[in-house]
Amino acid sequence: MDRHRKWTCGLGTFLLLVLQTLTLALEVPLDPKVLEGLPQPPTITMQSPKDYIFDPRENIVIHCEAKGKPHPSFSWTRNGSHFDIEKDPKVTMKPNSGTLVIDISGEKAEAYEGTYQCTAHNDHGAAVSNDIVIRQSRSPLWSKEKDKKLVVQLGVSLVLQCRPPAGLPPPIIMWMDNNFQRLPLNPRVSQALNGDLYFSNVVRGDTRTDYICYARFPHTQTIQQKQPISVTVLENNPISERKPGFMMPLGPSSTKMVLKGETLELECIAEGLPTPSVLWQKDGGAMSQSASFQNFNKTLKISDVSEADAGNYRCVANNNHGSAHHIIKVSVKAAPYWISAPRNLILAPNETGILTCRVNGDPKPKISWFVNGVPLQNVPVDRSRKIEDDTVILSHVQTGSSAVYQCNASNEFGYVLANAFVNVLAEPPRVLTQPNRIYQVITNTHALLDCASFGSPIPAITWFKDNQISIKNEDAYVIHENGTLEIHVAQPLNSGKYTCIATNNLGIKENHVFLEVKEPTRILKQPEYKVVQRGMRTVFECKVKHDPSLIPTMTWLKDDAALPDDGRFVVGTESLTIKDVVDGDEGTYTCHMNTTLDHDSASAMLTVVAATPTPPIVYERPDPPTDLEMTGQKDRSVELTWTPGDEHNSPTQKFIIQYEDHLHQPGVWLNLTEVPGTSPTAQLQLSPYVYYSFRVLALNRVGYSDASQPSRQYRTNPAAPDINPAHVQGEGTEPGNLVISWTQLSGFQSNGPGLEYVVQWRQKDVEQEWSTKSVANVSRYVVSGTPTYVPYEVKVQASNDYGSAPEPEATIAYSGEDVPLTAPDSVQIMVHNSTLAEVHWEPVSVPSVRGKLQGYKVFYRRERGLHDAAEEAEPQPQQVQFLTFGGNRSEGRLPGLQPYSLYSLHIKVLNSKGEGPASTSKTFETPEGVPGPPSFLNVVDHSLDSLTLEWGPPQHNNGRLAGYTLKYQPVNSTSELGPLRVMTLLSNETTIVLSSLNSSMLYKFYLSARTIKGSGPDLSEEAFTVMDTMRTQPPVVTGKGPTAPPRPTTPITQAPPPTLHKAPPLGPAFGTVNKSVSEEGVVISWEYFGHHKTVYVEYLIENSKEEWKKELVNGSHSHMLKGLKPGSTYRVRVVAGVHSTEEVEVTVPAVASRQVDIATQGWFIGLMCAIALLILVLLIVCFIKRNKGGKYPVKEKEDAHQDPEIQPMREDDGTFGEYSDTEDHKPLKGSRTPSNGTVRRDESDDSLVDYGEGGDGQFNEDGSFIGQYSGKKEKDTHEGNESSEAPSPVNAMNSFV
Repeated sequence: MDRHRKWTCGLGTFLLLVLQTLTLALEVPLDPKVLEGLPQPPTITMQSPKDYIFDPRENIVIHCEAKGKPHPSFSWTRNGSHFDIEKDPKVTMKPNSGTLVIDISGEKAEAYEGTYQCTAHNDHGAAVSNDIVIRQSRSPLWSKEKDKKLVVQLGVSLVLQCRPPAGLPPPIIMWMDNNFQRLPLNPRVSQALNGDLYFSNVVRGDTRTDYICYARFPHTQTIQQKQPISVTVLENNPISERKPGFMMPLGPSSTKMVLKGETLELECIAEGLPTPSVLWQKDGGAMSQSASFQNFNKTLKISDVSEADAGNYRCVANNNHGSAHHIIKVSVKAAPYWISAPRNLILAPNETGILTCRVNGDPKPKISWFVNGVPLQNVPVDRSRKIEDDTVILSHVQTGSSAVYQCNASNEFGYVLANAFVNVLAEPPRVLTQPNRIYQVITNTHALLDCASFGSPIPAITWFKDNQISIKNEDAYVIHENGTLEIHVAQPLNSGKYTCIATNNLGIKENHVFLEVKEPTRILKQPEYKVVQRGMRTVFECKVKHDPSLIPTMTWLKDDAALPDDGRFVVGTESLTIKDVVDGDEGTYTCHMNTTLDHDSASAMLTVVAATPTPPIVYERPDPPTDLEMTGQKDRSVELTWTPGDEHNSPTQKFIIQYEDHLHQPGVWLNLTEVPGTSPTAQLQLSPYVYYSFRVLALNRVGYSDASQPSRQYRTNPAAPDINPAHVQGEGTEPGNLVISWTQLSGFQSNGPGLEYVVQWRQKDVEQEWSTKSVANVSRYVVSGTPTYVPYEVKVQASNDYGSAPEPEATIAYSGEDVPLTAPDSVQIMVHNSTLAEVHWEPVSVPSVRGKLQGYKVFYRRERGLHDAAEEAEPQPQQVQFLTFGGNRSEGRLPGLQPYSLYSLHIKVLNSKGEGPASTSKTFETPEGVPGPPSFLNVVDHSLDSLTLEWGPPQHNNGRLAGYTLKYQPVNSTSELGPLRVMTLLSNETTIVLSSLNSSMLYKFYLSARTIKGSGPDLSEEAFTVMDTMRTQPPVVTGKGPTAPPRPTTPITQAPPPTLHKAPPLGPAFGTVNKSVSEEGVVISWEYFGHHKTVYVEYLIENSKEEWKKELVNGSHSHMLKGLKPGSTYRVRVVAGVHSTEEVEVTVPAVASRQVDIATQGWFIGLMCAIALLILVLLIVCFIKRNKGGKYPVKEKEDAHQDPEIQPMREDDGTFGEYSDTEDHKPLKGSRTPSNGTVRRDESDDSLVDYGEGGDGQFNEDGSFIGQYSGKKEKDTHEGNESSEAPSPVNAMNSFV
């Protein structure tokens, strides 16, 4: 019976957790249009702290604010009884608020002390505030005392008692003298926590008459003074040295109780001579990381105490005469604190929900439930409501049962109170997304279409496209839990009208949105690199293609910054023009084309070179300023004047004032400000607590001057910090801690000595009071004992000896994470096909994640195949695979599964700290699929008219093997195919003999395995039958394609040949692939031996993640790709069926040349032919004259002309000398010259370009041209006057004139 009861309880707890997850899913949106018509019980939004101490000089303001629909009304109780505000004229309530304002002027403030509680109520329930205890601050006077005069011997211990009057809150104690100077404290003289002043031993210097104890009461800002105490130290009978003893606490041990979360302070003050030192130990363990030692190690302070801080603490006092110790037994109790406060519930009629109130404390808190502020035992019995200690279960709620529930947890140290409403709503669906909204996206990007909705019960969301096509969760679409439709990769075909429909049992609502998929913006012609002389004009072009419906905006940048504000820069529609170029224009110019959806950019450099030099004016840097003088000195400003130095032909543009801080950064000069070059004075804004020296630099067009001589030193007075530390943030590094970090202020920013950082933190929306810790010289502080992953508000304020910086703003931080506690439940698997399964699970509750939810991790492994019983276990199980699904998901897909297999699966939840426990392992089976290809196919026996085939079963059956399909056909010598024959074979067959085949014939075989799901891929093989010896063998002709089988002769008796078709290639389908780049585009050519008629050229930009683009080729073996992006490198391949060439790289030039090749012009070819014919005639005439004994006057002609372009003939070989040009390797106009200076032959080998560019072309003695012309520059005496004309045979004619 007990076992059954335990099982029922466990199941109930599980169901409650599930119900809690379900009921928390419904949230009321913040849309005012939605909230306007929804009823809502009251919620307390602001209230005064539980302990409210007021200043009697000011009015009492007790806060109570609440929200609800309709707006709540307010009432108050005082000391448990109704507080009638109307009867007391001194008490008023703010309009539309529950806040009380009590005017205590002229009244006794004590009359309003007591315990107050606020109630906010409307038609749907009542919420209550905490009990607010109102007490008046008190600063009573010191009781009348006589002057106390103490006389002590040298070396004895001494205690000066303060005993201040009891105030509210307690006063702050300080010991000072008559001049209000604090008395110095040291290891010998210390102030105890109770304010008394302890001397471990007195010395001669302790004699004085003004030991005065002051008590400062913080609320009233008053200070009370005790009568001065006089101490006289006698030296006539000094006390000898002795071992330590404890002045406080007394005895060998004492006890101390502290509450969890508070600050523990333990104190041990020892006497002795010489002065003893104090050490602290914790018996049986290490001290908390937050422990600190104060008051010269006499005080041990532990902040934010936890249960682990309980134990025995030992303080040990030592000097050279011995030691003493005292044990303090510390116990830690806890006021109630929240583990999980109840949260508001919104339920639909007949739904079920739960409220949980989980607290902890020591002693264990007692939990009490209230409804609308009334104890649960005093309200009528409701069968739909069930109470189980810290849980309220509400079953089948009905309209009108809305209420506010209060959970009160208390023990002897305090209480916590929380309100949580249950709002029962029956609301038809509402679609909150704006109707007819238009979404615009770029092709190949993802699209998100919103369908935000509200209703009770929660509406179900469905989507339709163009009012017809129902959209389901699949690869192209994802419907998220909030109703948003996501399209992973949007394409133009996805454009159209989309309808989302929200449905629950109270109605249906639809909304229409539209999706427009736009073309991307691309720069077709990029700016080109320019080299321009000073004073010239240049133009950068930038031509862009974009979607016609989008309005483009072109922006030009120089060196990633805006163009100079200069009229020389003219921005056109697709260009940038720079007039009168100067050196400063050199840099990188970028063209940015932006639309409302996307953008593209391209850059080019501009290099500025010198023009024809002219005698320059000498410009130099200015001389340094002199005669620095300071006037008008103030705390935070001073006026600095100086005398400018010589400008050296370049006006001073500005002066830079620098400073050196001798106190914080000696030797480092920093810029303070700058003024125009026409102003030799500057008003300098200064910072406190800095030892300034100033110097000035001048800047003109040439550069900076040297620095002036430093000014005299100027010191500013200290002040409170002006700023707080920057980059304040918090992050939990381990479970139970919060690391608060910041950027420390520099010494310059400190504004004064004694810089400290006041670190404050509190749990967001839970704690009212800030926890505070002051630290110095650090940039982080660790708060320990925090709950796991909860939000905190943190602040860091700078302070020094002169005050504090302004109050900083709070930053939100989260405490440390821990690994998740629970595993996903209700794991279900849906197998879609042989390779794809879908897994569903119940997400874990948010508190159990204990951190930021990263997603869910699905682990799966193939255990074995399902082929037969013998394959129950594989020798080596496959490695575990996993997929991670980000976010708060409840389903995912497992692709790439192996058909006909048994898989095991489990799921873990994932946060930033790690993985949670695994869910219960589940198994599932994948159905059969088509098998893989046979493992091999061999022809093992060749005969005249038969072939024997052997094969192996597939490596992956993917199911139960049903058999094989064998297809074969003959192939003749011209690669034509005969009729196809098909045979069906059993699954246990692995060999077959094919008979009645033609001799000397090539056969092609295709073998595939099959299951009940169909046939798998083919495995092909080719083989010849044995050649008939009666036939004659023709000679083999090589070079006929990739394979050229011998063509047999016709036998004596043979059946007529069958009808033949083109066969697939016996070797590779593709041969050589060539590429060439022209002005029109890139030409790809190839060799193809296959039978496919559909051939594509595919290409993409290198290192791009885009898919291959392809263009269809119509029966040709070459294709031109146009419209490629200049300056880009592409990968190109040719594809036919399953065959593909290797990828080739093609680089499209960034600079397209528009030059005309003069060597291909008809008029030029005609002219060259005429010149060659004329030269030939002259050579013949010269030859005839020489044979007749005549003498050709070449030398005289050369001497007469004195033209440097006409070079004498070389005596050694009779050829003309080389022609030299002014510019090295200057080509003919219109010709193309490669970068290495050589001439490329584009068309034929006998092009006249060879003669125009030089080279080795020359005529022989049989009448051909005997001259030689070269584009190379020759160093000779005429180099300075060389002609700039291009060398050509026309120049050679001058030598015959």
